[in-house]
This record gives sequence, structure tokens and C-alpha cells, in this order.
Amino acid sequence: MADPTLDATDHEILALLREDARRTLSDIASRVTLSTAAVKRRIDRLEEAGVIRGYTVQVDHAKLGWAVEAFIELRFLGTSGVDEIIQTTTRMPEAQAVFTIAGDPDALVWLRVRDMAHLQRTIDEIRRSHRVTSTKTLIALDSWERGRR
Repeated sequence: MADPTLDATDHEILALLREDARRTLSDIASRVTLSTAAVKRRIDRLEEAGVIRGYTVQVDHAKLGWAVEAFIELRFLGTSGVDEIIQTTTRMPEAQAVFTIAGDPDALVWLRVRDMAHLQRTIDEIRRSHRVTSTKTLIALDSWERGRR
């Protein structure tokens, strides 16, 4: 549910920061027609409220040697708890995110690997978990993310 204390200007500031987190306060102020001090107060309030959780850098993982992205659907024994499901992959450096899902499958894991052989080794490692009953791998051909240039 949306926070009723956020107004259209707050949402505009958030959109500008998602587009470029290094955008200056004065640039944001000119775009939302507020003073730099007013924009800073709003950003500080959004940070304190936990709406803005941090700032990040966008990395070209292919240039770092991690060119292949894949998603693996995981199914677990019916007695597996959510914590067990998450712990199956979070210790792996290849795991970028783990989503537990209501329904089938039980989890979706976003992986980033160097090449297909690395993907196979990673899948084999996941399958060695005695709680995992089946996997399905989807290899990303291309991607798009909101707010990403």
C-alpha cells in the first residue's frame, strides 16, 4: 500500500533519483520547482522513513566476466521452511536474488555466472541440496530494468 504522506513531488524526486542516483540536489530542485534545501529535506525524510534504502552503482557484469544471467525455478520437499529455501542459494556468490513464491515453484533464483560450464556447476551444486526435488533453468537472452539507462 502506498504511503499517504508521499505526494506527487516526492514521487517525482524518487523517479529522478532512480534514473540517476548521482543527480545533484540543485538539478532535482530545478526539475521539481523547489529550493535545494526543500529537496534535501524531502530526501532526508524519505531516507529516514526507509523509502530510500540506499544508493547504488550499475555495473556491466559482462565486462567483469559474469556475462550469463539465468533464473532457476526450485521445488522443495513439502516440509521445507522458507528460511531453508532461501539458505539453499544465498551462500553462493552466483545468486543475485532469491524470491520465495506462493504456489509452484517454491522459489525463483536469479543467477549470474561466467559461462555455460559455470552455470552447469552452479545448477549441480543447487541440486545436491537434499531438500531440492526439481529445478528448471531459464537463460536470459537480454534484459530491461525500469530506471536503468
